[in-house]
Amino acid sequence: MSDPQPAAATAPRKVRLYRNGSVYTAADPFATAMLVDGDTVAWVGSEQAATSIADDTMEIVDLQGALLAPGFVDSHVHLTETGIALESLQLGRVRSAAGLLDALAASAARSAPNATVLGHGWDESQWADQTLPSRAELERAAGGRRVYLSRVDAHSALVSSALADSAAIAATADFGSGAQVKGEAHGAARAEARRLPADELRRFQRRALDESAANGYVALAEMAAPHIGSVEDLRIAAEWNSATQPGRAVPEILPYWGQLATSVEDARSILAGLRAPVRGLAGDLNLDGSIGSHTAAMRADYSDAPGERGTLYLSVDEAAAHLAACSLLGIQGGFHVIGDAGLDAALEALDRAAAEVGEQRVRAAGHRFEHVEMANADAIARLAKYAVTVSVQPGFDAAWGGEGNLYHRRLGDRQRAMNPFASFYAAGVPVCFGSDSPVTPLHPWTSVRACLEHTNPNEQISARAAFLGHTRAGWRAARHSNPMAGQLVPGAPASFAVWEIEELMVQVSDGRVQSWSTDPRARTPLLPALDTGSDPVCLQTVRDGDVLYTSPALQA
Repeated sequence: MSDPQPAAATAPRKVRLYRNGSVYTAADPFATAMLVDGDTVAWVGSEQAATSIADDTMEIVDLQGALLAPGFVDSHVHLTETGIALESLQLGRVRSAAGLLDALAASAARSAPNATVLGHGWDESQWADQTLPSRAELERAAGGRRVYLSRVDAHSALVSSALADSAAIAATADFGSGAQVKGEAHGAARAEARRLPADELRRFQRRALDESAANGYVALAEMAAPHIGSVEDLRIAAEWNSATQPGRAVPEILPYWGQLATSVEDARSILAGLRAPVRGLAGDLNLDGSIGSHTAAMRADYSDAPGERGTLYLSVDEAAAHLAACSLLGIQGGFHVIGDAGLDAALEALDRAAAEVGEQRVRAAGHRFEHVEMANADAIARLAKYAVTVSVQPGFDAAWGGEGNLYHRRLGDRQRAMNPFASFYAAGVPVCFGSDSPVTPLHPWTSVRACLEHTNPNEQISARAAFLGHTRAGWRAARHSNPMAGQLVPGAPASFAVWEIEELMVQVSDGRVQSWSTDPRARTPLLPALDTGSDPVCLQTVRDGDVLYTSPALQA
């Protein structure tokens, strides 16, 4: 028998002391320093105390006045789609069909003859002439190459004849004569355009992860679904959490899979077939579509498209069976739902599921609905009744809300009541925030500001509420196992970001009182002033003690 081998040496825990800054913590509103021991916050306190505990075994990080705060959680992202958008043709600034075709031609000229030209971000609502190019025009501009250009909302796309043919979308019910495809046709076109080898999927996901880390995110809720990407795509995303994954130092992935379950047995079969740990059968299981693409399900016609009320992709019976099955398994279920008729269907499904399996089981499952842009007081009360978390995107209101903008053109006066953040909070509806990247960018402070500057003043919320909704609430919405995640107190996970800031203040949403305050008697942790015209700059991002990103400015 061979001699026993000595156990592998355990790497010493890294001890790091951050000092000479500001720490956003409930433990001490005046804290200027924080000690990290391995993956845990060990201590927070004053500069004087930091001097007394500092020793040669610690790495000392001089914050130079920077803010150290809990890292952001994006509660709704698409990793591969984000990576593709970051590296493909950017169409967000195009203002005409001619401009789009010119950009396409330039990109195609740099591509191999057999390549698929990918692009993202066009928004015809910003064009003076909203006429879209034809498939033939796309074909000519691309020199016969396959073309897939997703709209800014990612719910429709412009596709060339070559891609339409290879995706065999002519037989789908949603295929028309124009270059824009929606619904089933769009799903088929997207699947064909994204038919990528595993190494390419990893590369695009890593690009998105690096972008998120550089913007202060420590976790991302990946909203995978069969109509968006493959099961392999989901598995690769989930693998980033593995200790054996090369390049592990990335934000934590909180994966969901948006596939309809017809029964408990069907749900179990779906989960077993994934061979990837998911937090629920929720996320982008589409009940309806988007407002920009005229596919969100509405009670009344679109103002700019008489006779058009969008599409319900699931029946109430299907949605109810899905929620009942998930409730019985004790896992999160949920849907993508934007229009008021779509939400009507989702709420009716909740009622039916509760009648079948019991209200307590429905509440305990912690279901979540994505977007929920059109909720009136009755709908909000019913969401609160069933303890449904709403995962919402402040960037939608900032980009498209307000008089004269997209939502107003599509919906008229109905847009004024959209994205009711303050009303959700007032009714006790759990709220978390995300970007839906690549629909809106991974810029968390811009998203926080959008909560403060909601186009409807009645729905504005405070900076503190918005910040918590972008941090601690994201962990709770994903039912994370550590109840201390998202805060910086002794014993909590060391997941945070360091920010270069101009000024720290307290902001409230009520214009009747002083909006900004630095009064120390309030004992309220301070956040960056967001009325300075620029966002805070990320200097470092740390997840569970592992450094994900460091700016040269912090190393100087």
